Amino acid sequence: MAREKVWRDLIAVADLETGDVTPVTFGKRELAVYDTVSGITVSMARCTHGAANLCDGYFDGTNIECPLHQGLFDARTGTALAAPARVDLRMIETQVRDGMVQILI
Repeated sequence: MAREKVWRDLIAVADLETGDVTPVTFGKRELAVYDTVSGITVSMARCTHGAANLCDGYFDGTNIECPLHQGLFDARTGTALAAPARVDLRMIETQVRDGMVQILI
């Protein structure tokens, strides 16, 4: 029987780096929380190419660039946009409720 997914608090919106990417550890998962021009999104923090921490990369409000090999991802959708990144980021369903960023797990 599959376990039902539930919303879990991740980080307070007030604790985010405004217009930037914020690293958050949730259990054993390293996550990247993006304050994009379109709203807040969350992905796994490691690049799908070289496993570098994307939280150390350049973020322009829409795209995150890997600090290791400059692979590029759309932080809103996870889509890999530039080589050497070819595999999309794993995005985590996100909502903001009562001042908290929540993820569905």
